[in-house]
Amino acid sequence: MSTKVVTGKVRFSYLNVFTPRLPPNPKEGDVPKYNVTLLIPKSDKATLAKMKAAFDEAAAAKFPKLPAKLHSTLHDGDGTKPETGEPFGDECTRHMVIVVASKNKPGLVDASMNEVIDPTAWNSGDFGKASINAYAYEYQGKKGVSFGLNNLQFLSKGESLGAGRSRAEDDFEAEEDEALN
Repeated sequence: MSTKVVTGKVRFSYLNVFTPRLPPNPKEGDVPKYNVTLLIPKSDKATLAKMKAAFDEAAAAKFPKLPAKLHSTLHDGDGTKPETGEPFGDECTRHMVIVVASKNKPGLVDASMNEVIDPTAWNSGDFGKASINAYAYEYQGKKGVSFGLNNLQFLSKGESLGAGRSRAEDDFEAEEDEALN
């Protein structure tokens, strides 16, 4: 068995894979990380089965006797956010939702396996695959399993999830500089 999973086609949200950042409301000891929220279609039974197997493998390796309550960072996008109780956004409907992160910069390639170095090449809302790794944890009395980020592959552009942000090219028209005329 392995705790590594390569997903099928997923949607990227809150894409932060070019520059590490501290989490919102950082605590002492937090370090900047690369991260992305993966929206995994519930119809992708193969990916979800691989994730379940990796989850079970990581849990069994860490906990000789499984705890009665084992937390998971994989959530139903048709439900509510565990930290706030608010519903997930419309983009999460019919998806499982998980945030994956790493202290190390993930490998980033396009569909042709070319390295991606341009931070404007991908946006939240685009589609691709992710290589992730399950690991078990104990933190502040909670025991659970999460997934870390290894690598990403960009497959296709999607409708932006950028909270209504427009492109500069759409907001302005070309202007002549009157000082030069």
